[in-house]
Amino acid sequence: MKISFDETRSNKLRSWLLLFFFFILISALGTVIGLMYNNIYIGVVIAMIVAVVYSLIGYYSGDSMILKMSGARSVTKKEYPYLFHTIEGLAISAGIPTPKAYVIDDSAMNAFATGRDPQHASITVTSGLLKVMNRQELEGVLAHEMSHIRNYDIRFMMLAAVMVGIVVLLSDFLLRSFFWGGARRRSSSDRGGGQLAIIFIAIGLVLAILAPIIGQLIKMAISRKREFMADASAATLTRYPPGLASALKKIAKDPDPLVDKANKATAHLFISTPFRKKKGFVTDLFSTHPPIAERIKRLEQM
Repeated sequence: MKISFDETRSNKLRSWLLLFFFFILISALGTVIGLMYNNIYIGVVIAMIVAVVYSLIGYYSGDSMILKMSGARSVTKKEYPYLFHTIEGLAISAGIPTPKAYVIDDSAMNAFATGRDPQHASITVTSGLLKVMNRQELEGVLAHEMSHIRNYDIRFMMLAAVMVGIVVLLSDFLLRSFFWGGARRRSSSDRGGGQLAIIFIAIGLVLAILAPIIGQLIKMAISRKREFMADASAATLTRYPPGLASALKKIAKDPDPLVDKANKATAHLFISTPFRKKKGFVTDLFSTHPPIAERIKRLEQM
C-alpha cells in the first residue's frame, strides 16, 4: 500500500497546528501571570523564555534522558546479531543512517524510537519482545520504529512532550502564585477595577487547571495519528503487512505488558501502551495509542 502524499502532508499540517496551539496556551498562561503582577509583557516574555530554554534542553538532551529514564542499555552486534542486521537492512531501505540499538531488560513486549533526527536516532526494544517475536514480526516492529525516525516523528513527539512539560510548569507556577498572594496583590493595586481583577483571577484559575489537561490530550492526539502512519509506512518498508499485524496481536495478548521503568512522559513513544491495560471511556480518552485492534484491522486490509 502506498501512502498518499496528500495524506502525509495533511497529517504534518495538522500536527504543526497542534504545536502552534501549545504556544497559544503558553502565551495565555504568560498573560495571566503578567496580569497578576501588573505587567502583561513581562509575564509573556518570562513564559516564552522558559519555553525556549526548556525546548532547547529537550531538543539536544531529550533522547539521552529518555534512554536513561527507561533503563535502556546499548548493545553490541555480537550480543544481538539479528537485531543489528535487521536495523541495518531497514535503514538502507528507508534511506537513512543506521540508528543505534538499545535493549531494556524487561519481560514486557514493547519498543520505541527516539532522537532529534535520523542522524541522531536510536531504536530500543525490550528483551521480552526479542524472546517472543519471530523474524518477520520483529522486522515489522523495527520497521514501525524506523518509520517514526524517517518521518521525523521522533523529533515531533519529543518536542510535544516538552511542550506539555512547559504548560504544566507554568500552570503550576500560576497556581502557586495564587496561594502566595499574587492575586491579592493584583486586586489591591487595581483601584476601581476590583471586579475586572476578580474576572481575571477566575479565568487564570480555570486556565491553570485546564491547560495541562488540554496539553496532554493534544499530545496524545498527535501520538495516536502518527501510530497509524508509522504502521502504514512499516508495511511499505517490509512489503509484508502481516508481519507487523502478527506482532501487534502478540503484544495485545501480553499477560504482563507493564514496562517497569516506563512513565507518563515516555509512554507515547512506545509501539503499544507500556502500562497495564484498563478499559473505560476515561482510559480511552487519555490513551497515548489508538486501539490496537483497529491498527491490526488496517494492516490486514493492506
